[in-house]
Amino acid sequence: AETSDDRLGSGRWRRPRNLKGGGEIEGIQQVLGRLVSNGSCKIACLYTQQGKKGTNQDAMLVFENFCSRDDTVFCGVFDGHGPFGHMVAKKVRDTLPFTLSTQLKMTSESNQSGLVDENGFQIKSTDEEEEEEAHRSEAVVTTMDEQWCELNPNENNDELPDMYLPLKHALLKTCQQIDKELKMHPTIDCFCSGTTSVTLIKQGEDLVVGNIGDSRAVLATRDEEDNALLAVQLTVDLKPDLPSESARIKKCKGRVFALQDEPEVARVWLPNSDSPGLAMARAFGDFCLKDYGLISVPDINYRRLTERDQFIILASDGVWDVLSNKEAVDIVASAPSRSTAARALVDTAVRSWRIKYPTSKNDDCTVVCLFLQDVSVAMEVSSNVVNDSHKEDSIESVSISKEEEDEIVPVKEEKSSEIESKKMMTMTLAECISVAQDDEEWSALEGLTRVNSLLSIPRFFSGELRSTSWRKWL
Repeated sequence: AETSDDRLGSGRWRRPRNLKGGGEIEGIQQVLGRLVSNGSCKIACLYTQQGKKGTNQDAMLVFENFCSRDDTVFCGVFDGHGPFGHMVAKKVRDTLPFTLSTQLKMTSESNQSGLVDENGFQIKSTDEEEEEEAHRSEAVVTTMDEQWCELNPNENNDELPDMYLPLKHALLKTCQQIDKELKMHPTIDCFCSGTTSVTLIKQGEDLVVGNIGDSRAVLATRDEEDNALLAVQLTVDLKPDLPSESARIKKCKGRVFALQDEPEVARVWLPNSDSPGLAMARAFGDFCLKDYGLISVPDINYRRLTERDQFIILASDGVWDVLSNKEAVDIVASAPSRSTAARALVDTAVRSWRIKYPTSKNDDCTVVCLFLQDVSVAMEVSSNVVNDSHKEDSIESVSISKEEEDEIVPVKEEKSSEIESKKMMTMTLAECISVAQDDEEWSALEGLTRVNSLLSIPRFFSGELRSTSWRKWL
């Protein structure tokens, strides 16, 4: 029976809400095991916090039972940039797993029909109608993404599982399709807006990681000799100053250089205009640069997990700008519980921004932690992680209050002001978060921004050229 709550005042049906994510998902049905907002589940936790630059443009996702498989999980972090970066990041977050699932299903059906080769690529049918359709497709101008998909190197098939190559091919096709959809999206202007994407698909002990941009995936594993916790970076930060990325951009007439006041940040510029100054070499969207070397082809890698691997961290560059891989791994490993691990890392990153760059606006910080071992094994690892620099003047304990279970409450020894001041100069980042007060006020002075992903918008983007008609310029 229809109730008053089922309709809005205008008589239209109320749009269903994503109960787990806390927001509305357009055109996507609610799916059990899909997390898109701060929270945790049995195998993962995720947390995001808005920075001082404005709207939180990060998005994140944990998708259990991916492709209806009990042993498969999909995780992702998406860092948007530009005027509509938050919309692009959420659109990619909502679209990518479902498009990938569809591609994998099509590959599986083609494989059963004998239309897929040993590398997972579809074999063209000799049927006349399909042949004509193929000719029509080939008549379309080849995009930059399609060119670099073809140039993507092949791995040694003998060392890879059967699932990898079909999954890799499906992920490449998925990213290509999503970027095309963004280009023609009626309400999201992606001309000077885009997003990074770091995603992983874990199927049993097989791990596939795809990366577009400068978000990062890091694996925490135990050393075989001394059982210490090590940090292994699974992705490469695809910055414009990487030799291969820079060569591609320059070949396409794009320019790569850093500004004098931030010489460490290489950016991508249009051939005849000092804009937009994008601080990454690959991204979804950003179509003002797609003809000048920017691509949305993911860098895909495979890893076979072992019993020594503990957890994986996916995070946006707001975290990696101020924390090293090892620091991030140690913070997650020493968190009071799995459900608070992602927040502990985000909180530490925020404090680190204030300490390292007191005159800068901190970036949005987003973390997804995927745990690979049982809780008992993880607790054992956490108890064994000891930092030699903590042997003296260490924090006694970290506890969680009953009122706020997700708050990290410090318990520290009483120190004189002189000793405390001296200690603050040598404290680790994990200790700084414990000493700092959560309710303290902080000012970024005049709000100087250290690094922006996008510096400016091309001049012809404003004025008579409306946001809905920019596509004719491509």
